[in-house]
Amino acid sequence: MNQQQKISIRFFNNKEVRAAWDYDGNRWLFSVVDVIAVLTESKDPRNYWKVLKHRLTKDGNELVTRCNQLKLVATDGKRYKTDCLSQKEMLNLIEVVPSQHAITFAKWLITGEDQIDSKSRDKAYQLWDSSLLETIEVGTVRGLQQIHAYLFGGLYEFAGQIRQKNISKGGFQFAVSRFLDQTLIQIERMPENDIKSIVDKYVEMNIAHPFMEGNGRSTRIWLDLILKRSLKHCVDWSKIDKSAYMEAMRLSPVNSTNIQTLITNALTDKINDREIFMKGIDYSYYYEQD
Repeated sequence: MNQQQKISIRFFNNKEVRAAWDYDGNRWLFSVVDVIAVLTESKDPRNYWKVLKHRLTKDGNELVTRCNQLKLVATDGKRYKTDCLSQKEMLNLIEVVPSQHAITFAKWLITGEDQIDSKSRDKAYQLWDSSLLETIEVGTVRGLQQIHAYLFGGLYEFAGQIRQKNISKGGFQFAVSRFLDQTLIQIERMPENDIKSIVDKYVEMNIAHPFMEGNGRSTRIWLDLILKRSLKHCVDWSKIDKSAYMEAMRLSPVNSTNIQTLITNALTDKINDREIFMKGIDYSYYYEQD
C-alpha cells in the first residue's frame, strides 16, 4: 500500500476493523484478521485465520484466493502484509466462521454508519490533501467555522454557522446562545503558550459548543492545528481510550486535569504524518458514536 492510498479504521463492538480503499475495484477491503477477532473474540486471531485458511484451501473454497494482501499498520506502528476481503467476500467468510456476532456484524458491514457521519468523515479525510489546511485561521472562531463548514457543508444547512438556540447534552447546558458571540471572542483571546493553556482553550470551546451539531469533530481538528503551530506537536488520538476521553471531557468544565493528562500523554511530533492524521479522524468520529 502506498502512502496516498486511503485507509480507515472502523469500529465494531469497540474493536478496530482496519480497511483500505481499492481504487481499481472501487470498493473498501477489510482486514480478515480484524474481522476474525471481532467475530470469534479469539486471543490469537492470526493463528485462527491460518488454520481456517488451510481448511478452506483443502475444501476448495475460493475465498483464500480472493484475498488481497495489503500492507496495513499494526499496533506496533509497523506495516505488515495483511489478508483483506471486500464486503461481499467478507459476508461469505462470516458463513464459515461460527459466531454469535455474525448477524449483527453482517448488518453493520452492509448498512455502515450514519450517512451524514460517513460523508462528513470522507470530507475530513480530504482535508489532508486540500488547500484549506493552509488557509484556516488557526486558533480563531473563524478558523473553527471554516473547519465545520468544510466537514458538514451540504450535509447540514447550518454548516459553519454559530448557533442561535440553546442546547444541552446529558443534562449539561452549553453556553447560552444570547451571550455566545461575546463568549467566543473571549475564548479566541485565550493564550496558547503551553499545553495547559491550549487545553484550557480547547475545553472552553467545548463548553461553548458553537454549532448545533458537529462540535467535537470540528474542535478536535481545531485543537490539533493549534498544537502544531504553537508546540510543533499534534495528538495521536488512537492512544486515547474512548471511555477515558468522554469521562475526562465530562469533568473538564470543573477540572481539566484529566483531559490535559490524556492529551499530553498522546502528543507526537509527527505533525506531517498522513497516517497520524487519518487515524485521528477515525478515532474522532468513533468518539461520537453511541
